Amino acid sequence: MSNVAAGARTSSTAARRRFIAGLGIGQIVSWGSFYYAFPLIAPPMGQELGLSKPELYGAATFGLVIGSLANYPIGSAIDRGQGRKLMAAGSVMGGLLMFGWAAITNLWSLYLLFAGIGLVQAMTLYEPAFAIVARRYGENSRGGITALTLWGGFASTVFVPLTQWLLDVLTWREALIALGAINLVLCVALHLAVIDPRADAPAPTLARGGGGSRGLSGREAVRWALGKPAFWALLVSFTLYYGTFSAMTYHLYPLLLEHGFDTTAVVGGIAIIGPAQVAGRIAIWAFARNRSVRTIGLATTTLFPIGLLLLFLPAEFAALAVFAVVYGAANGVMTIVRGIAVPEMITRDAYGALNGFLVAPGTAARALGPVAGALLWAAGGTYDLFLIVAILCSMLVALSFSVASAIKA
Repeated sequence: MSNVAAGARTSSTAARRRFIAGLGIGQIVSWGSFYYAFPLIAPPMGQELGLSKPELYGAATFGLVIGSLANYPIGSAIDRGQGRKLMAAGSVMGGLLMFGWAAITNLWSLYLLFAGIGLVQAMTLYEPAFAIVARRYGENSRGGITALTLWGGFASTVFVPLTQWLLDVLTWREALIALGAINLVLCVALHLAVIDPRADAPAPTLARGGGGSRGLSGREAVRWALGKPAFWALLVSFTLYYGTFSAMTYHLYPLLLEHGFDTTAVVGGIAIIGPAQVAGRIAIWAFARNRSVRTIGLATTTLFPIGLLLLFLPAEFAALAVFAVVYGAANGVMTIVRGIAVPEMITRDAYGALNGFLVAPGTAARALGPVAGALLWAAGGTYDLFLIVAILCSMLVALSFSVASAIKA
């Protein structure tokens, strides 16, 4: 009997690993193609088409805004068991849109195309994948969501050099065709193979967040959540966080140069951020898997403004390296916090709809953050005003998350 039980556990563990690995590889390809490839494609594309940097990056911003509007309906559809079709369709659409991107000849077609890519991002990146993991494992989804972020953390590590290599040996149009083909061949097959609604955990019999959300779905669940101060506090925290992080990410290079670092130090410091994100997630996986999301989130949001304050220190590489570690690790862990905050702090019902609604303003803020940063720089003439506003926003991130942590949903 014990041998049978051991065999069942082994089979279950192997199936879980295949499921997470399949989704994880899909995240690497989707993030790499639909997000990280753009800054590398933009320069040769802009040069050939005669487009300015604001015109090019305006298209990417437009796509992110469109994606933010799609987060809620896509999450609701996943709650209804449509995750397999949605993610596979997103990869099909993404691959075909990459082909279309390779054929553009003017600005209006680029913006039209990026409206579609924004929709694809909402169908293929973390939010839908988190919702699918939550449906598959129910109350035990935290480990799967954490593991998925570990996979996704390697997207830039794999696809930035891959995209650059493609650009070195091909034209930018041919590179886009290659990236589109990867999505059509690999991601579609993975999503169809590993996502199986029949394997989802039974619906919870009682919402753990309290407050009587049991059995709610879609708009009903959102209306219920909007009556909860904890939900509003989380919404403010995540929106400010992703707007601030996006603005910092886009302006960090010129900010550090203005602060007195040389180019070598700036590149070296920025290079630390990516590995620090993964290291932060591994630390949660190894040492804090049994800690509450409230504890993890409070620690992370407190570190965020502390990291930014380090930029006021003299331009020494040691201070820059510490900033990069804190900044990168905080972002890596916040991805996990974002994925598990709804079921552990609000309710386990309607994960897709509630999480999609919760992150939609953050996605829009992430799109608008770089523009806001540029306006602050223009208003102040230096990055001092920008950095002060960023620190104030990061403090509000910590304050609003602490409020959410203190309130029962």
